[in-house]
Amino acid sequence: MFWHKFCYIKDMKNIFLLAILFLSAFGFGQNLTAQQADTAMVLTLTLEQTVEMARTQSPEVLYARHNFRSSYWSYCWYKANYLPSLTFSSSPYFNHTINSITLPDGKQQFVPQNLLSTDANLSVTQNIALTGGSLYLQTGLQRLDLLDDNSFSYKSTPVIVGFSQSLLGYNSLKWDRRIEPVRFEAAKKTYIETLELVAANATLKFFNLARAQTNLHIAQTNYRNADTLYTFAKGRYEIGTISENEMLQLEVNKLQEESNRISAQLDVDDCMEELRSFLGIKDAKQIVTQTDDVLPVQFINIEEALRLALENSPDILNIKLKRTESESSVASAKGNAGLKANLFMQLGLGQTRNTISAAYQNPVNQQYIEIGISFPILDWGRSKGQVQVAKSRRDLVFAQTEQEQNDFEQKMIKLVKQFNVQPRYIEVAARTDQTAAHRSEVARKLYLLGKSTILDLNASISEKDAAKRSYITALYNYWALYYSLRSVTLYDFKKNIPLTEDYSLLIK
Repeated sequence: MFWHKFCYIKDMKNIFLLAILFLSAFGFGQNLTAQQADTAMVLTLTLEQTVEMARTQSPEVLYARHNFRSSYWSYCWYKANYLPSLTFSSSPYFNHTINSITLPDGKQQFVPQNLLSTDANLSVTQNIALTGGSLYLQTGLQRLDLLDDNSFSYKSTPVIVGFSQSLLGYNSLKWDRRIEPVRFEAAKKTYIETLELVAANATLKFFNLARAQTNLHIAQTNYRNADTLYTFAKGRYEIGTISENEMLQLEVNKLQEESNRISAQLDVDDCMEELRSFLGIKDAKQIVTQTDDVLPVQFINIEEALRLALENSPDILNIKLKRTESESSVASAKGNAGLKANLFMQLGLGQTRNTISAAYQNPVNQQYIEIGISFPILDWGRSKGQVQVAKSRRDLVFAQTEQEQNDFEQKMIKLVKQFNVQPRYIEVAARTDQTAAHRSEVARKLYLLGKSTILDLNASISEKDAAKRSYITALYNYWALYYSLRSVTLYDFKKNIPLTEDYSLLIK
């Protein structure tokens, strides 16, 4: 009698095992059919493709281009200050009023005036960076019509040479030559840095979706397994081979996995929409991430990376820019304090006649020299205070930037050290993932054969899920650190070449 009962139980277990295999195959077939139907609406992306799309069509890249164009035109404006400029000017006016004039004997008299003045002037101006002054060459012609008398006359200035100079003031042209090229170079490097930061941001969003899709796959697999185990448990409970508590535990597991599956699907939808928006994808295609463990760089030398960062990072250029600007502020404060002197000279030829041709004959010399001097006799230390404030701010900037550079170097060394251990982390995570997945499958089979407990089964499932998530996280950490290093050093460690761009294409 006992033998028959044992055989009956054994046959029932075999039937349930066959049912499990059938349900699994049926579910797999349904998923495959659904996948084939939706292939046309699926966009499969690797990390490399995602980064490339982000660098070409991401809104952040468009913002970076506009910022660079603004810096470019500011730099063009700066360079134009050192080139000669050609200017045409004219200020005609009509005057039909009663004005007060001074007579030869010194008396004042109101006299009606009715005249028209027209003029034309052409001048070439050249700034002198060495001194901060400006030199100009001018020619012009003026006509005066006395409308009441129907008479007119001409005044010609065939050539005038002028020079203006601040003798003890602040030379903005000299300081701009030290500041503006550094500012523009920082703008160029900042654009490349932005592209790498966009790549790092794309990496984050790519792996957020990859992690969410992994969690969804885990939840779907766990739900199918939990449903199968619960179906199997009900049969075993009916024949008395497991307790009611164990069957209820499996039912709870199934319900939890169903809840996890719903939450995971919502998370996938959110992450997918975020990636679509970041990449500028406007259609509603389903994005499927495709990860791999191919690593372009295994090791980076710390000294070499630090050297590249100090040479190429826009942060270092910005530190230099802050220091130079603080020194410029001190020079400006000194120039505005104490003795001020300005020199203006103008030499040229001029003549006035009733015809244009006569106005250019036998021109006479014209000279004009003006010197302006000012010196504060009593300002209660105001000028001195402005200079001391500027010096204090300069010293503060130097102290802050020195600390910034030290922090930059320490951060760089830490970044390289973290990157260099990532390949080993990925190797361990991949091995753990494979081992945990195999252990979970073995634990499930042992439970089906009645040779394991529900606690051991649940523990194996948790370890499997954690190992898969850790593997995805390890891949993300590698790529995040990789693009962070590229953004700081502006160097392609895979090809061993500096990162650069064709800036002429950005200003079109």
